[in-house]
Amino acid sequence: MVTDAPVRATPPPRTPPPGWLVLRNGWRALTSMRTALVLLFLLALAALPGALLPQRSLNQRLVDQYFADHPTLAPLLDRVSAFDVFAAPWFAAIYLLLMISLIGCVLPRTVDDLTALRAKPVAVPRNLARLPHHGEGALDADLDAAAGRVRAGLRGWRVAEREEDGRRTFSAEKGYSREVGNLVFHLSLVGLLIGFAAGKLFGYEGQVIVPAGGGEFCNTGILGYDSFRAGTLVDGTDLAPFCIRVDDFTASYLPTGQPDRYDAALGYQTGDDLASGSADAWRSFPLSVNNPLRTDGARVYLLGNGYAPVFTVTFPNGDSRTGDVQWRPVDQATLLSEGATKFEPPGVTDDEQRRTGQLAITGLLAPTTSGGDVVTSVFPDLRDPEVAVDVLRGDLGLDDGRGQSIFEVDQGQVESGELVRVARENLVPGQSLTLDDGTTVRFDGVRKWVNLQISHDPGQVWVLVFAVTMLIGLAASLGVRRRRFWARLSPSGAPGRTVVELGGLARTDRAGYGEEFDRLRADLLRTEVEKDA
Repeated sequence: MVTDAPVRATPPPRTPPPGWLVLRNGWRALTSMRTALVLLFLLALAALPGALLPQRSLNQRLVDQYFADHPTLAPLLDRVSAFDVFAAPWFAAIYLLLMISLIGCVLPRTVDDLTALRAKPVAVPRNLARLPHHGEGALDADLDAAAGRVRAGLRGWRVAEREEDGRRTFSAEKGYSREVGNLVFHLSLVGLLIGFAAGKLFGYEGQVIVPAGGGEFCNTGILGYDSFRAGTLVDGTDLAPFCIRVDDFTASYLPTGQPDRYDAALGYQTGDDLASGSADAWRSFPLSVNNPLRTDGARVYLLGNGYAPVFTVTFPNGDSRTGDVQWRPVDQATLLSEGATKFEPPGVTDDEQRRTGQLAITGLLAPTTSGGDVVTSVFPDLRDPEVAVDVLRGDLGLDDGRGQSIFEVDQGQVESGELVRVARENLVPGQSLTLDDGTTVRFDGVRKWVNLQISHDPGQVWVLVFAVTMLIGLAASLGVRRRRFWARLSPSGAPGRTVVELGGLARTDRAGYGEEFDRLRADLLRTEVEKDA
C-alpha cells in the first residue's frame, strides 16, 4: 500500500525591507568609481573660489577690501562661505563623501586584485588561431625537449604548465605590477586625503612679529600670536613648548630694490631645555626663507620683515616713555610703512585726565627717504630713514572695551573730535618736536622686526610618503603592459617531432606587444641549425 508522503511547503523568499534596498543601492552608487571621479571633480571645482577670492584665514585685510569694493556682491558670497571655502560645511561634505567613496571603491577591489595576483594564469584557449597574435610550427624534438625549450623562453614570466590528452600546455602572464601600481596609486590617494585631514584636525598655524636684536617668543599659548588658526580638534592649550629669540636680522637687496636674501640669527630652546631650566640652553640656528627651523614637531618659517620707529615722549612732568611698535609696510617694493605708536600719560591718577591726555604718533616711515616735503621711500634698505608724523592727543578709545588695530587709531574718535591732531612734522633720527603743552617727541631711530610663521602639521610626513608612493604607482600603472602568452605542444605523427601552437593577447594597450610576441615566436620555433648560424 502506497501512502502519499507529506509535502513540505517551500517558504517564500525573504524580501528585504524597502529601506534596506535604498541603503544598499545608495552604497553601491556611492562606492562606484564613476561617483568617485565625479566627487573628485566637484572637490576641484569647489576649491576654485578659494583660489580666486581672498580668504579670511589667509588675509583678513583683503577680505575687508573686497567688501569695500563690492558692497552688493560680497555679502551674497559671504552667505555661502566663499571667503572661508576650506572651512565651509559644503566643502567638508564633498571631502568626506569623496573619502568614503574612494575607500568603499578601492578596498574591495584591492582584495579582489590580491586574490587574482595569487591565481594561476588562465588555461590555454581552445582555438589559438583566433587570437590577435598567433603562430604555429614544428620542432625536430620530442615533447620533453620542446617543453624545456618553452620553459627557457618564458623565463621571467609567471607560467602554469598543464598536461591534457597527451599534450602539454603553457599559460604565461606578465605585467602584474601594472595592477599593483594601480592599487598603490588609489590606496596612496586615500592615504593622502587622510593625511590632509589629520593636518586640518590636529594641526595649527600662527604668525607672530618679533623684534630683531633680542626679541623673544614662546609657544606656550595662543595669546602670544598676532594671528592663529587652529585645527578642528586643537583648543590651543596643549601646544608644543619651545622658545625662540631673534638675535639679529640682515636683508640684502639688488640694486633694483628686489630682495636678494633674508637671514635671521635665531636662538631657540626646545621643550626639554625649558624643562631643565638652564639659562644657557639657547641653541643657535641660521633661519632663512628656504631654511625653516624644525623643533618639537613644529616648523618656524621666516615670512618677511619690516621696521619699527623708536619714539621717546617726554611729558611736562619730566617722565618719559619709549615706544617701538612695529609699523606695517604699505609698499613691499620700498617698505614704505605706516602705523601708530600710542602712549598714555604717566603718573596720572584721574581717569578723565588720563583718558584725554593720551598720545598717538601716526604717519609714514621711509627707510630710505626721497627728501622733500612729501616723505616717500626709494629703497627698502635702512639707509636714510625719515618719518612724517601726525601727533594726535585725546581719547584713543583704549578703555571702551573694543579691540583696535595696533597699526592705526580709531577714526571714529577723530571724527567725533575726541582725538585731535596737535602737530605734524617730518623727522630724521635725533630730531624732536615740542607740543603746545611742553611735551616733546623725539625720533630716536628704527628697529627691525621679522614676521615668523609657526606651523604644526602631524600629517605632513605621511602626506609626503603617500605623494611619493602615488607617483610610483601612477608610473607603474601607465608604463607597465599586461600581456598573456600561451603555447600548446602536441606530438606529431613522425617520431621525435612536436607541433607547437602559440598565441598571445595584450590585456591592456597592444602597442609594442606585437614585436615582443614575434620575438618569442621566432625564438621558440627557430631550428637548431638557425640558432647555430
